[in-house]
Amino acid sequence: MQILDGKALAAKIREKAAEDVASLKAKGITPSLAVVLIGDDPASHTYVKMKEKACEQTGIYSIVHKMPDDISLDKILETIEMMNKNPNINGILIQLPLPPHIDTQKVIQAVSPTKDVDGFHPFNMGKLVLDLEGFVPCTPLGVMRILKEYDIDPKGLNTCIVGASNIVGKPMMHLLLNKFATVDICHIHTKNLKEHTKKADLLIVGVGKENLITEEMVKEGAIVIDIGINKTSEGKITGDVDFEGVKSKCSYITPVPGGVGPMTIAMLLSNTIKAARKA
Repeated sequence: MQILDGKALAAKIREKAAEDVASLKAKGITPSLAVVLIGDDPASHTYVKMKEKACEQTGIYSIVHKMPDDISLDKILETIEMMNKNPNINGILIQLPLPPHIDTQKVIQAVSPTKDVDGFHPFNMGKLVLDLEGFVPCTPLGVMRILKEYDIDPKGLNTCIVGASNIVGKPMMHLLLNKFATVDICHIHTKNLKEHTKKADLLIVGVGKENLITEEMVKEGAIVIDIGINKTSEGKITGDVDFEGVKSKCSYITPVPGGVGPMTIAMLLSNTIKAARKA
């Protein structure tokens, strides 16, 4: 069993990002990222602080537009339009989830596709489906980068994705299809989940349910990618996979923390630099 060390890989990517930013600055271009943060969700505020710190470390200029929980949709759209028109802003990130009274899709679709560094706009999603150049959601992109780093070719692998969200599961499916994996995608209404996971050469899980995947659900020698992040009653961070139970059956496995999580932010930096280059 080999650990897929996302933390070490992310550090390497961030180092390269800092070099790329310095090179762009020498040409008079400062890559920049604007974040829209609405409400007081503690997890969202933590993630945004981590993103701010990563930008600071790599030389990317970042600004956070903090808005109250009761802000109107019109006011949010007005702010996004201002950022779309600002040539000094390369990337716009909408920190999710948004408050219940806000139409999330309207907000996402208001972001210019050329500044959509999260890759959530339908324009970029469509490009992903057609395997065309565009912005790809950061977490699935991070998973693909981990596979590449460890010379794991998805081509021909029986792959099971557990979780069908627009942010992770669906884009993950298309990235793997584009690499000619055979993809089975499961969700909350899937019957007999074990029947699907047990056949997978590559198992990717991202639903946010502690220890959902246990040893008997995993094929011998499988590659297991755990995207889930959960906090136990003792305050420990854990994934969706029972790491201790499953690790002896795997050929490769990502830990939580230290696996996919750091890669998400690393890919955000890469997408922001990409946007700056295109601009």
